[in-house]
Order: sequence, then C-alpha cells, then structure tokens
Amino acid sequence: MHKIWMVVDPRRSLFLAMIAVIAVATIIHFVVMSSPRYCDHWGWCATSPTFTPGQPVGR
Repeated sequence: MHKIWMVVDPRRSLFLAMIAVIAVATIIHFVVMSSPRYCDHWGWCATSPTFTPGQPVGR
C-alpha cells in the first residue's frame, strides 16, 4: 500500500475526493429539490399566480 501512496499524493487525492463528494451531494440535492414532491412544497415550480406552498401539483 505504501508504494501506491509514493506514486499518488495523499493530500491531493483526499482533496479531490472531498470535492467529488461535495459535487455529487450538491447535484443530488438539486435533483431531489426540483422533483414534484418537494418543488411544490417550496413553490419553486409554481406555474400559476394563485399557487400556495404545500398545494398538490395538478397534472
């Protein structure tokens, strides 16, 4: 294992892994928050001016 760490810088590897985890978490967060279940709760996807948060999405 030590030979692998002699080739790969552990600080750079851990930093890149941290950035990748944050990026995936952010993408998942925005995908879930833009889904109809949560989108109507926050009112981000309201299509009508009479929309109230928590109102079911009409399809």
